[in-house]
Formats: sequence, C-alpha cells, structure tokens
Amino acid sequence: ATWLNLTLQDSASPVMEQLIFFHDHALMIMLMIISAVFYTMISIIQNKQTSRFILEGQMIETLWTIAPAIILVFIAIPSLRLLYLMDEIHNPAMTLKTVGHQWYWSYEYSDFTKLEFDSYMVQQEDQPIDSFRLLDTDNRVVLPMNSPIRLIVTAADVLHSWTVPSLGVKTDATPGRLNQMSFSINRPGLLYGQCSEICGANHSFMPIVIESVSTNQFINWVSKMSESSDDWKQV
Repeated sequence: ATWLNLTLQDSASPVMEQLIFFHDHALMIMLMIISAVFYTMISIIQNKQTSRFILEGQMIETLWTIAPAIILVFIAIPSLRLLYLMDEIHNPAMTLKTVGHQWYWSYEYSDFTKLEFDSYMVQQEDQPIDSFRLLDTDNRVVLPMNSPIRLIVTAADVLHSWTVPSLGVKTDATPGRLNQMSFSINRPGLLYGQCSEICGANHSFMPIVIESVSTNQFINWVSKMSESSDDWKQV
C-alpha cells in the first residue's frame, strides 16, 4: 500500500482480482441500500401525513421481508463462487512449505533437494536506503510467476498467519496442523506481507517478502542455492 491509498492494494494474482471485483460489487449494493434508506427517512421527516386508523401494512411488510432476501442472494452467489475458487488446487507446479516461528518464518521448497532457509526481518541499522522499514527480510521467497503454486503452512510454537494482501492469501499457521492454499502470481516484482495473527508482542515484526521472477530466473536461482548448500555441507 502507498500513501493515501484508500482502496485495496493492486492485485498480483487472479484471485485478488476477483476479490477486488467482489468488494466493489458489495459496496455498490450497500450504496444503493443506504441511498434508499436515506431518501425514505428524509421524505418521512418532511411530509406531515398522519393517520390514526392504520393498524397494519401487509404489502410493505411483505416487501421489506422479501427484498433483503433477494439482495442477500445477489451477494451470496459471487461470494460462494469466489470461496470455491480460492479453495481449489489446480495441478500445482511446485509446493512451498512455510513454518512460523517466534519471530521469523522458515521456508522449504519440497520439490527440490534440501532447499530451505529462514527469513528474518532486516534490522533498521542494516537496512538499505531503498527498502521498506519493518517489511524487508534477509532472505526473500523467490517464486516463478504464471505458475500455480501450492502453499502449505504450519507453525512450530504458537498461532501465526501467513498473509500477502496483493495475492489475496491469508492462511493460519497452527501448530500440529497443515493448512493448504494455492495461488498464481501474474506479474514480476516484490510482494510484501506480514503475520496478521495476534501471536504475541512481536507478531507485526514477521514480514514476508516474495520476489516474483520468470521461470528461467527461478531455475537459475534454485541451481545457485543448491550449489551453495552443497558447499556449506562440505565445509
């Protein structure tokens, strides 16, 4: 998010695009309801029509019972569609396992041999001038764009939540349990997130940085990381 940004962040995945569309759809329905209620209140205040003999109004009572049900249907149908789209796993190209600790994240690339690392927040005194305060990490998560990715999330100690707003991903990290989600990144760049679970005093200091690259760049990065891991084992 940038300064004075009153809406959601720019989407970096198809799911987030659909979430933004649903958000706008629900807001338009709310705007129509508020306008109708406001107009009715003003008209009632301004007119002086009174009647001592009205005991019931079956027509208006029927309308204000049926109308909210119809409005809820218009909200529920796209909401359920989006819920199932977010839950579906479509032949993932790779799997990323995330483990939440106090106060850092661990990542494991399950499809590659022994490719895992910890990701800590960069301290303020070591932070580059062109990076974001409290949001950058020493080891970024590198992922290929335009590829379906399965995310498996768990925790080693207390509850955490792996959240990246621009991807539309928010998954609770629960000790002893594996939660699964999927996403696909449709543009290159850096995507930022944080732990959004109240897991302790420093939960807001568990940043997430995803570096979205092309498939060729991702393969080169995996090869480089594997070679450095083998050199470390030999030492």
